[in-house]
Amino acid sequence: MSPLHLRPKTPYAPDALLPGDPGRAMALAQQLLTEPKMSNHNRGLWGYSGETADGRPLSIQSTGVGGPSAALVLQELAELGVERAIRVGTCGALDEALELGGLLCAEAALPEDGTSAALGASGPVEPDPALLDRLRPRAEAVTVASTDLFYEPDTSARARWILAGARAVEMEAATLFTLGTRVGVAMGCLLVVSDVFPGGERRRITDDDLASSVERMGAAALEALEEA
Repeated sequence: MSPLHLRPKTPYAPDALLPGDPGRAMALAQQLLTEPKMSNHNRGLWGYSGETADGRPLSIQSTGVGGPSAALVLQELAELGVERAIRVGTCGALDEALELGGLLCAEAALPEDGTSAALGASGPVEPDPALLDRLRPRAEAVTVASTDLFYEPDTSARARWILAGARAVEMEAATLFTLGTRVGVAMGCLLVVSDVFPGGERRRITDDDLASSVERMGAAALEALEEA
């Protein structure tokens, strides 16, 4: 059966980058692909495929926000032949030592979201070991908490995540790690610190600094894939 949500106009590459934001997918495609072609625009899940400057096939597919959308996209990408993927997204700092624009790689994710729990995750879930090894030299390795809510009303949740070892919070890694193992897609995760909370107040990265950090993240993710 053909995928129900992704409607590819071009073949997907075995390697993919998975940003949540469709606009970020377009920016990364323009940065990393010599002649990007739109693979999918259905449901606003913009995806692009093409070749890197070294002639390596690569797809860049947005996943939307949160575990349910990310799970849908990864399931269908597996059906379309994707074998390895790196989530390239943003996160909020739980550790006050983390700075805006910092680049992190997730070495484990706490399944604090409903989707990874529905997939059977009951404790910290891990990325593909080979991809993690290639990402470690390019980013600080941390445990993250994956949650359903960007605007978290439960102020006790942060303390619980920190106690469990998390240094940052995001919304998709636990789902992608859990489902990737199930569907045979090796998963990694790179994150830009986009929000910090000094004194409990959110401080957001500027648009220009975020764009610059995303460029660094995309280059690092591609380098990790090219090492294989």
